[in-house]
Amino acid sequence: MKVYFNNSCKICKAEIDLYKREKIEKIDWVDITDNELAEQETSKDSKQLLRRLHVKDGEEVVGGAKAFLLLWKKMPKYKFLYEFFKLPIIFSIFSVVYEIVAFFLYLKNKKQLKKTNL
Repeated sequence: MKVYFNNSCKICKAEIDLYKREKIEKIDWVDITDNELAEQETSKDSKQLLRRLHVKDGEEVVGGAKAFLLLWKKMPKYKFLYEFFKLPIIFSIFSVVYEIVAFFLYLKNKKQLKKTNL
């Protein structure tokens, strides 16, 4: 599994650093900042990658709240988050809240985008 995240966003980096401490060998952490290979691997442009967390598991690439579920499911210490947030009503709320927070983080960090993608 590959996790595509924005390492230059302080909030994103802090959360991913927390997950990295678990040293899960089956997870590759990929910084999306100016990373054309990440764009190719996910078939997403830099704007799409900057907008949400993405996970590639096999050939499937998912973003947003669903990406967090896939990540937490693979991490024993955080599996309880997967179990809780996968509940239908909770997932619906989580998805909306995630999109709101992700939008404001995107606005804060969008200066990272290449000029051609604006």
